[in-house]
Amino acid sequence: MDLVASGARWGYPRPEAGGSSVGGFFALRTTAPETGGAHLPLARLYAGEDGPLSARVDRVGARLGAPERRVAASIAHLGLAARLWSTALGPAALFGRFPDLDPAQLSWDGSLTSPDDLWWAGTATRPATVADLREAVQLAHLVPLHAAFRRDGRISPRLLWGNAGSALAGALRELTRWARAQDRPEVAARAGELVSGLLTHPDLARTVQGPALRRTSCCLYYRCPSGGLCGDCVFDHPPARGRSTGLETGPPAP
Repeated sequence: MDLVASGARWGYPRPEAGGSSVGGFFALRTTAPETGGAHLPLARLYAGEDGPLSARVDRVGARLGAPERRVAASIAHLGLAARLWSTALGPAALFGRFPDLDPAQLSWDGSLTSPDDLWWAGTATRPATVADLREAVQLAHLVPLHAAFRRDGRISPRLLWGNAGSALAGALRELTRWARAQDRPEVAARAGELVSGLLTHPDLARTVQGPALRRTSCCLYYRCPSGGLCGDCVFDHPPARGRSTGLETGPPAP
């Protein structure tokens, strides 16, 4: 079951009251997924057990026909960053608390998709503050996750932080959309305040800009044969194939 559906642990409302309907990226398994899988505590990945991450990049690259490994790595990273931000920001905005996503208690299976990819074995929660969200997601997960992706291949730190900022902005958009549909303006307001605070950190500052939170770098998805521009892309039109721009963040992978 997802985090909100198992809300007796936290005293959350049932999903029909507006919890898990935000979207699959916001759901968090609190019991072993019925699909099974080979979930690995993220602490082990961050400590250097890189096989599952490498396999995930391989899988994404094959599915998209990515011309470079850094393209596949960027898309794989963007998806996981979105999951991490969403599972924390969602309950923080909805309920004023969020799960303490200790990397030793949060397991991931890169062969599965949301919500089965993440499985939380913890019970502790944290208050919905900018400082707590930054510590629980940005520092405890994104910093070591970026190091893991860079062990896999040559990928720009600016691209990774651009993805992280884009994923955070995307979570805010989804929460705002849900809040408007459910007539819950306080949820949108709380989420907006938290995201504004998170984006003041040097690593996330200027990764997105303007009222629409449009990103300032490119995730490289347009380079895939069937790829195009994301909704928040820095480009108005796809760059010509083989043309280098200063917004693609980094040299090509070997």
